[in-house]
Amino acid sequence: MIRSVKNCLRSTSFPQQHVSMINKLPWAKWILTAVLMGIFTIILEDRALAQVNASIDAALDSPKVMIDTLWVIIASIFIFCMNAGFAMLESGLCRRKNTVNVLTKNLLVFSIAALAFWSLGFGIMFGDGNPFFGTQGFFLAGADSSPLTGDAYRGVFDSLSGFGIPLQAKFFMHLMFAGVAAKIIAGAMVGRLSFFGYFSFSFLLVAIAYPVVGHWIWGGGFLSNMGFADFAGSTVVHSVGGWAALVGTIILGPRVERVRANKLISIPGHNMSLATLGCLILWLGWFGFNGGSFMAMRPAGISHVIVTTNLAGATGAVSAVVYSWLSTAKPNLISLINGSLAGLVAITAGSAYVSIPGAAFIGLIGGVVVIVVEDLLVRFNIDDPVGAVPVHLGAGIWGTFALGLFSVGPGVYPWYGEGEGPGVGFLQDGTLTQLGLQTLGIVVVAIFTIAFSIAAWMALEYTLGLRVSAEAEKAGLDRSEHGLVAYPEFERVSVLDANLLDVPIEDNIKQEIQ
Repeated sequence: MIRSVKNCLRSTSFPQQHVSMINKLPWAKWILTAVLMGIFTIILEDRALAQVNASIDAALDSPKVMIDTLWVIIASIFIFCMNAGFAMLESGLCRRKNTVNVLTKNLLVFSIAALAFWSLGFGIMFGDGNPFFGTQGFFLAGADSSPLTGDAYRGVFDSLSGFGIPLQAKFFMHLMFAGVAAKIIAGAMVGRLSFFGYFSFSFLLVAIAYPVVGHWIWGGGFLSNMGFADFAGSTVVHSVGGWAALVGTIILGPRVERVRANKLISIPGHNMSLATLGCLILWLGWFGFNGGSFMAMRPAGISHVIVTTNLAGATGAVSAVVYSWLSTAKPNLISLINGSLAGLVAITAGSAYVSIPGAAFIGLIGGVVVIVVEDLLVRFNIDDPVGAVPVHLGAGIWGTFALGLFSVGPGVYPWYGEGEGPGVGFLQDGTLTQLGLQTLGIVVVAIFTIAFSIAAWMALEYTLGLRVSAEAEKAGLDRSEHGLVAYPEFERVSVLDANLLDVPIEDNIKQEIQ
């Protein structure tokens, strides 16, 4: 290179004294060489970047990328509608005096989750780094040549390089998942968790804990490298949210009004219509939750996943309501709601990897699991007003474990080839390998999430404070936290209001309907 530079200099019209000076100063040769090499490198990089940009433009115009992107966006919108499902379900199952609080938390937490996942979570989850967490891609910054895939991909999100859609579509899809994980906590701690305590923990969960687990399983981390599988999030989404909710509920303690003689009494929700509507919206959103996890338009695979998802929800509903009917001699609507959701959570891990009969059995057991876990929580005085822990944690663990039992193995379905999913399940060929990996993943995620949750909840307890006062809890969080009520027509009419409205005081509502 130095000899080429000399020849180049000799052929130029530079004054001879300048050349002589360069010859007299050896270090000047190296400086000049470095400058010229830098110029050449920039030119080459510009050409390479232009070639990559041309390839990206060509890929974006391809019908496959367009169709795949459209499906992912539609599926993501379905998942977004689950926000409405959570809001209706949780508000319907809570006391009337906490309705505004539940609705406010459900609406605002998605915004908190979006900021947390954009700034830190997505980079930790999918950015290139090490087997434990990503170290690049924060704020969606960094190189990325999506929708190019495989060897053509250049960027800092290699774990997502197999999906031929724009990076923003990938982010949007996984943001929906992150929002669901944060919402699980709200339902388990209704009626006594402070406003700022909840949102502070939700930010930490979505920014750190959830993406760390996600990196281990979906971001090329050590669990996925070992062979642990979770197609759409029974562990990544539901178990993480469930463990965090369980720890917080234990630390917070039960609602004062629910404890009688050191035992928990039953307090019904105020609006079963809202709860039922919420269940149906969540069920609808699950088709996007599981079907969209292919991150591509794969007709056979999506059709299979939607059928397994729906069937598991149906068998979960039936088994839960029958179990409660046999236990109490009454078919319980809340058991029916939570049973269907438990079946949907349980099939989420293996919806693409199990047969249709296997999915039916997974949902069937999921509906029983949710009732059993609910009874255990009551026995240990753990107050979960909406059954979030039994649904998401209980059924999430069962579904992750069940994948190790029922996965059909590669080569049976066209979308499930070698290296595209888990090994064969125990009930298919009698081997324990995949079942052992699933059990290991359940234990590892539990240890990490519990430890993180204890540290985060306790830190918030000693700084911001987690629980509202007994007076605020008795009056309801709608009044104490927001100064607003959901059903003003049911409130007592004050003496002043009665005089203004010319309504006899004795005809006013004598007791607030709680």
